[in-house]
Amino acid sequence: MNAGIIGAGVAGLAAARELQERGHSVTIFEGRPEVGGQVVTFEVGGEPLECFYHHLFTNDTTVVRYIDELGLGSQLRWIDSKVGILRNGRIFPFVTPMDLLRFTAIPLTSRVRLGLAALWLRRQGNWQKYEAVTARQWMERAVGKKAFAAVWGPLLRGKFAAQADNVGMTWLWGKVYLRFASRSGGAGMKEQLGYLEGSFMAYIRRLAAVIEENGGVIHLGTPVDEVVVEDGAVRGIRARGELHPFDQVLMTTPNSITRKIAPALPAAYAGILDSVRYQWATCLVLALDRPLSGIYWLNIADELPFVACVEHTNFIPPGRYGGNHVVYLSNYVPPGHPMLEMDAEAALASYLDGIRRINPRFDPSWVREKWLFKDPGGQPVITTHYSRSIPDLRTGIEGLYLANTTQIYPEDRGQNYSLLLGEKVAALMHADSVGRFAI
Repeated sequence: MNAGIIGAGVAGLAAARELQERGHSVTIFEGRPEVGGQVVTFEVGGEPLECFYHHLFTNDTTVVRYIDELGLGSQLRWIDSKVGILRNGRIFPFVTPMDLLRFTAIPLTSRVRLGLAALWLRRQGNWQKYEAVTARQWMERAVGKKAFAAVWGPLLRGKFAAQADNVGMTWLWGKVYLRFASRSGGAGMKEQLGYLEGSFMAYIRRLAAVIEENGGVIHLGTPVDEVVVEDGAVRGIRARGELHPFDQVLMTTPNSITRKIAPALPAAYAGILDSVRYQWATCLVLALDRPLSGIYWLNIADELPFVACVEHTNFIPPGRYGGNHVVYLSNYVPPGHPMLEMDAEAALASYLDGIRRINPRFDPSWVREKWLFKDPGGQPVITTHYSRSIPDLRTGIEGLYLANTTQIYPEDRGQNYSLLLGEKVAALMHADSVGRFAI
């Protein structure tokens, strides 16, 4: 069986590898000039760094498996996390139960309720029972309005903006349940996060090289014009005006791009794709001549124009980045937001007051370099009963498949679950090919 794959992100590469291991031929088309998808990198001080921050939890075992199998296990580092929350202009450490008890931005009773709710969710393996309720409804009942307004409310608004009140509790359950599950010693233990020296692109490039060594073809800088369908079955991929025939085609593209390149999708399936809303992911990355704070991951619970401040060099030493202190200022915005029209200079200007809420001494002269990255498929909006809105891996056209972040549920999108999704859809493609194509 000869398969065409659209997208050389982690899901597309994982699917390609799985198909090859099952005896199939693969060709990948990627519109960008390099593999990696949302894990693409740029250089800071001569060292590659992700455009959008990345780390691993200890239960991201699929990524760890890939890193080990590709011979890079010795480069994976596990580091104690430094997580905090900015509330009422003050930075509070926010990792352990003792940190929660010291979180004086809310009354003691609210702190206790926050901790008890987290412990409760950690023990709840049945995510389906949270599908019918919004995160706000459940959390306000569980922790009270004060605690919700101080912690979860601002974080939900920062992530989902006007859609925050519609976000299903299953999404928040996944955040809490999986985060605690990553702590091998239980809720009271310090959290460790993983990072691959040289960036996560190191294993992704190695994976792409293995696919090519095994006979796969990867066309970079080759956007797809259209998925060609005849008589209800896929026939191939047209890219740069040339038709490439395939027995099966996998799209790993966001829904908006999928709709453009696959106009023949059945109306019911297209309607499911159209029903899922996305928030754009934006990251203003600053290379500073000094630290901004002492925290790696700072959640923003005040009204700032960004939702998180991720100081990468409080995780990986600045010496790897030419002595630069690297800060990501992350935001999620809806289509049409003014941020999407800004360049890095304009974004920095709009963020200055917010940055000074983190460090009042901050001055733009600290900035050596700056970059602004944007991704239209950053975060699907996970509403109540979201499982009913998940598109099937089979599109309804024979031989045409879809695998993207809207199908990762109840877990949140990320490398680990994108790799699993790629393997899952490849296994399905293989099963469907048995009896139809000679292998």
